[in-house]
Amino acid sequence: MTIVRRMAGALPGAALALALLAAAPPQARAAGPVEIRIDNFTFNPPVITVPKGTAVTWLNADDIPHKLAGSDRPWKSPVLDTDQRFSMTFAEPGTYPYFCSLHPHMTGTVVVTAE
Repeated sequence: MTIVRRMAGALPGAALALALLAAAPPQARAAGPVEIRIDNFTFNPPVITVPKGTAVTWLNADDIPHKLAGSDRPWKSPVLDTDQRFSMTFAEPGTYPYFCSLHPHMTGTVVVTAE
């Protein structure tokens, strides 16, 4: 994590997203409904790969509120209290880094493929 923090201070935008992807644990590849759990100030899985047109749902399993936002801020969720969900469909291929705007150290990435 220290390496990622150092990279965050040294790399802008897209380079940071690529560095975070390289430092992240192996990606989960979605098959069917996709849910990312927010628990203990983490997104699980932190990186997920889905085909275009997939709806991704985040479930706040933490006991405090969280609010999702795209890293370049093209989208955001409402504040999610415990057990609340937010869903978004990713229609275009690409890499979509996001974070919790209430706790910016919480980061995740949705990778959308053309298949």
